[in-house]
Amino acid sequence: MDYEEPLFFRVMRYAEAADRDVVDMVSGNPDWEPPAALRDGLREFADFDADEFQYGPSAGLTELRGEIAERRNVDPSQIVVTNGAGEANYLAMARALERDAGDGVLLTDPVYPYYPGKAQMLGGDVTLVPVAEGGEIDVEAMREAATEETALIVANTPNNPTGVVYSRETMEALVSLAEEVDALLVADEVYDHFDYTGEFESALTIDSENRIVTSAFSKSMAITGFRVGYAIFPESLVDAAKTRHMLVNVAGSNPAQYAVLQALRETEPEYYEETRSMLSDRIAAFTDALDEAGADYTRPEGAFYVLARFDGFPGTMANVERLIDEAGVAGMPGEAFGPARADWIRFALVTPRAQEAAKRLADYF
Repeated sequence: MDYEEPLFFRVMRYAEAADRDVVDMVSGNPDWEPPAALRDGLREFADFDADEFQYGPSAGLTELRGEIAERRNVDPSQIVVTNGAGEANYLAMARALERDAGDGVLLTDPVYPYYPGKAQMLGGDVTLVPVAEGGEIDVEAMREAATEETALIVANTPNNPTGVVYSRETMEALVSLAEEVDALLVADEVYDHFDYTGEFESALTIDSENRIVTSAFSKSMAITGFRVGYAIFPESLVDAAKTRHMLVNVAGSNPAQYAVLQALRETEPEYYEETRSMLSDRIAAFTDALDEAGADYTRPEGAFYVLARFDGFPGTMANVERLIDEAGVAGMPGEAFGPARADWIRFALVTPRAQEAAKRLADYF
């Protein structure tokens, strides 16, 4: 999979140029309100003394790192607050590939396209390993693909685009595999607040020097534009990551970090519960319409994406454009996520028009 301009942008541009109304189900931009405490935090910061507008600690505001550390049961020194989960994953992947432990990278297929892009940019040799039919990682296939040159394994759970929540046994097996071949497992848990099974367990509960966990507040607080994420490293790996972060970014945004801190401290669990309930309703309505359309689909256990396959209508870029023009619904071509689900189309249920889009698809097919 060669890395070029992400297909996301091509699809969005095509949808924007369409001469009809189009329901955008392309990208994972939440459409709901952020926590009220986040807005309050921004207002508070605006009235701080001018010295608070200068550089903050490079690794992140001390209080924010402390709050994350307490919630994740780690030491604050292990945390780097980053420019979203994107930088968190970049730092983790760079740390894996700069250890002189090889340049092999094992990724799932289907895969979030930015993973192979980052890996290739960092000089990694990417191998896509197809998941099992239901979307669970095929651990044995991963083991067969691993070699002494494997330096990095990436697992995103809950998963984009399949919606699968990987079992604890799967994550333990991947950590064990990473230890066996001296690779690093990067567990991207950015969708951890969107678990509909009640069975998600963070990889932080698996103790290992070969495990890094990344996350962000972009999705859980509906603030993708704030770019506040974090990576949690073993003590032996964190210093080099902090140096790379400092050289690339100097430091993160103080007002964004402060607002997130206030939201963490003051937002009640009901905020997240209501969001999950709303998304569960959307998932039910959308998959009911897919049943009506005679489609195969993945029902999300987590995150907020649905992969669907329509008979005689493979998920190519050309067919995605056709769906925009003829049905007024924009999704992502399956080929963007790798060859294993190239016949499928991914829909992001982060629009209040998800039910309307579902009806359009049912009528069209």
